Amino acid sequence: MRYELVIFDNDGVLVDSEPLSNTILAGYLTELGHPTSYEDSLRDYMGAAVHRVHDLVKERTGQLLPADFDDVLHARVFAAFERELQPVDGVEELLGKLAADGVPYCVASSGSHERIRVGHRKTGLDRWFDDAVLFSAQDVGRGKPAPDLFLHAAARMGVAPDRCVVVEDSPLGVAAARAAGMEVYAFTAMTPAARLSGADGYFSAMDELPGLLA
Repeated sequence: MRYELVIFDNDGVLVDSEPLSNTILAGYLTELGHPTSYEDSLRDYMGAAVHRVHDLVKERTGQLLPADFDDVLHARVFAAFERELQPVDGVEELLGKLAADGVPYCVASSGSHERIRVGHRKTGLDRWFDDAVLFSAQDVGRGKPAPDLFLHAAARMGVAPDRCVVVEDSPLGVAAARAAGMEVYAFTAMTPAARLSGADGYFSAMDELPGLLA
């Protein structure tokens, strides 16, 4: 294999959380007087850390979100995860193949550590990931599209950036991977390839990824 480390985004790549979380985010922002459609939420916030929501609302309206915004949002999202969250189709088979082949992998997510763990526990993916290979935007000063999170994950895993490959599904994530000097393959199940420009390859189903990594 050409790479020494596979870095996975989490939401939308490992767990099928983007429809749930963006529906909830759009509804909550609308409830607070900031009308936001599901499509708006995907466009503006998919792949981003929650601080981007605060930043864009302030930039566009001059208003601050409530002090408990993050806590309320996370509580609603986690409740939805417990009810409905599923792993992305084919991801367990993919992880099993990587493990069998001895290929190191990790997670680098804009979500919090708690969000990652809740999602993995609900979907059973916790059997494939221990805490040592879970990295969050909480760990660095800037989230995607800054390269900080991917560079942090590579450093902690002991692999040079140019020996890493990132698996992403958002424009912000693709931009972050490129800024980190890493190759990146874009998962197009939810986001059209045209919005993921700059990736080194594209795939729409998990069983296509091993061929790209070989």
